[in-house]
Amino acid sequence: MLYHFLKKVFIFISAITGFFGYSQDLKLQYNQPAVEWTEALPIGNGTLGAMVFGRVDSELIQLNEATLWSGGPVQKNMNPDAFKNLALIREALKNEDFEKANELTKNMQGAYSESFMPLGDLILKQDFGGKKTDSYNRSLDIQTGLAVTNFKVDGVNYKREIFASAPAQCIVIKLSADQLKKLSIAIDASSLLKNQKVVQNQSLVLKGKAPSHSDPSYIDYNKEPVVYEDASGCRGMRFELIIKPIVKDGEITSEGNRLVIKNASEILLFVSAATSFNGFDKCPDSQGKDEHQFAETPIKKASVKKYDVLFKEHKEDFQKFFNRISLQLNVNETNKSNLPTDIRLEQYAKGEKDAGLEALFFQYGRYLLISSSRTHNAPANLQGIWNNKLRAPWSRQLYDQH
Repeated sequence: MLYHFLKKVFIFISAITGFFGYSQDLKLQYNQPAVEWTEALPIGNGTLGAMVFGRVDSELIQLNEATLWSGGPVQKNMNPDAFKNLALIREALKNEDFEKANELTKNMQGAYSESFMPLGDLILKQDFGGKKTDSYNRSLDIQTGLAVTNFKVDGVNYKREIFASAPAQCIVIKLSADQLKKLSIAIDASSLLKNQKVVQNQSLVLKGKAPSHSDPSYIDYNKEPVVYEDASGCRGMRFELIIKPIVKDGEITSEGNRLVIKNASEILLFVSAATSFNGFDKCPDSQGKDEHQFAETPIKKASVKKYDVLFKEHKEDFQKFFNRISLQLNVNETNKSNLPTDIRLEQYAKGEKDAGLEALFFQYGRYLLISSSRTHNAPANLQGIWNNKLRAPWSRQLYDQH
């Protein structure tokens, strides 16, 4: 009996630690592009985040940078009279006057927080002349942090691979096809923030500035919920986004403020971004860092390396964290890992068993935290580092300042 008990304990520990090296269900996969932002696939290196939609003709990759916020330093003592209410609140609670206690707590709170800003959108346009897609799939391998889109048009198989590298401090995108010189693509970018876009040294550069103040989305009494002007020269963070292509075969030209690549066999895109954030107590404008230098340096270092080297460095770095835990549940259950993730979720919602999906989403939660919380002195937001709204639907709702 003791033997059987110890055997069960050993099997359990082995499952958690990955001792047996079994094949885990660690991939999100879909048979159609994302329509809504929440359907896109997230990647991140703690500083840069991206939501990959997987569109065929006009790929959308929505971008964020962890330190890009509205506003500037807050008052060191936001509410000096807060402590005076503590004894009154305790007395109200003691008397079970919860409504009074709730009202008094508002006197201890500070102001609304400023808003985490969206960096911008990277748009990759391929003109297939209206020809239909013969096959399609997109996936996110959460053990390697690699998002892949595969599709076939007019007999040509196209592939897009994207990952956010912490060692390289940039996002790397590889565009390829199984036939030579079949990649013709226009590269564009946009932002909800005030910005200027230029083409410099065969790179697309978007420079801008965050608002000096932004109300949370649930505040509706101000005529100007988003304000850019700041007479003090303190508030309002600067930012810069750089997109640099390296092309095999083909040619790069510019059309207005976008890059155009024709007849390439392979394209590598390096995406880097930085802000003037210089600490919680420094004015991000007048006392800010040189965002251009911090955005350009990773691009210069990464763009001279081969894709395989960059991915190897990224994978080794990422898996130092991810591979600490393995999880397998109910091994005797039917394996559904070959099904699209949205189909599995629909079946699960209807009551069908899928222990593999439960384990997958446990690991997906770890993946998201690893991808969004590695920036020094900048913890993950409620949505990690992914946000596409100028006024995010989350904030710290404190007292009403109206």
